[in-house]
Amino acid sequence: MTDRIGAPGFDMSRRELVAATGGMTALAGCMSRLGESETPSSEESQPAAETGDDEESSLPWTSSPEVVQVDERGGSVTLRSVTARHAVHPLDSMGGPVELPQVWAFQADEGEPSVPGPILRTTEGNDIEVTLDNTGNVHPHTLHFHGVSKTWENDGVPTTTGIQVGPDEKHTYTIPANVPGTHLYHCHYQTHHHIDMGMYGIFRVDPKGYEPADKEYFFTVKDWDSRLNRQFAGEDVDYSPRNRNPDVFTINGKSLPRTLHPEAGSPIIVDHGDTVRLHIVNAGYMSHPMHTHNHRFRLVEKDGGQVPKAAQYDHDVTNIAPAERHTIEFTADADPGIYLLHCHKVNHAMNGRVYPGGMVTGIVYRDAMDTDVFADLMEYAGYEG
Repeated sequence: MTDRIGAPGFDMSRRELVAATGGMTALAGCMSRLGESETPSSEESQPAAETGDDEESSLPWTSSPEVVQVDERGGSVTLRSVTARHAVHPLDSMGGPVELPQVWAFQADEGEPSVPGPILRTTEGNDIEVTLDNTGNVHPHTLHFHGVSKTWENDGVPTTTGIQVGPDEKHTYTIPANVPGTHLYHCHYQTHHHIDMGMYGIFRVDPKGYEPADKEYFFTVKDWDSRLNRQFAGEDVDYSPRNRNPDVFTINGKSLPRTLHPEAGSPIIVDHGDTVRLHIVNAGYMSHPMHTHNHRFRLVEKDGGQVPKAAQYDHDVTNIAPAERHTIEFTADADPGIYLLHCHKVNHAMNGRVYPGGMVTGIVYRDAMDTDVFADLMEYAGYEG
């Protein structure tokens, strides 16, 4: 079972979306595209070889991350790394286009490659088996899962376990579902490069007897230094993780204005009175103070730990450090409209020199999606109404 509409999570159906938006579609080129062939990149320690225009254009485009209900797949899933291109904001509006010419996306079974990777979801007590299929790649990879208690050999760190998955090899990890909550998974081989190339995703373990909120979403925030992606794509640029200088800021791999597009982005689409639960994971290397406009929330989970009710309080900024996971909950009780949710480091809310952009999305009431304001916003962003 997968769910792709809007921000990954429990959301409106496609039929509801079409009804709410009047059948709004994106301009040609704004939606995710998928090709068939893959071009391997060069060795870790050297810039990638020059890639011709034809060869680069043959790379697939990433899709939006899907929610994979592993319980419904017999407790097992295969992840494969796919070399791809990633359109953060594909149009020439609001500081765009913003594109990462090469990423290493994760693909679950027969799904589409995505950055972030697929959201692997299971239930407490239902351990999962994750097979890393490295067929057709030139780099070793591993999988490391945060939060859960596992055996030494399943920790996913090659230097301390002696296990890595070489080119054209496969390896199966057994991951216990023994710590309920929202967790991060990522490649732990040459971590400083492989996470920044896109090899990360969310692992969600629902507690036994879990009761979903009315609306539930998963967000992964990420800062990028695009020089690394451009270097692996063959451009003549100078990059070192020691002088990393992020210039792209994303929510679920997208930047404003694409984040607000109901299909291609990650707006939090609500009806008045909804209880909203938002799982936020920081897969980057910087802290991000995430702020909600006109809605105060409670932090109910952190790094797989339940926050006692006595410690919960209403606030509107939560600062998320690298690898942290915060689950926040609020009621959609504001005057129905469009309200921003964004990183409050204002330079992270930019596309290059253009403001606004970057790590910004919004809480969008369904009633407001049929207004001239929302239509004008989509038109300003470059999308057809």
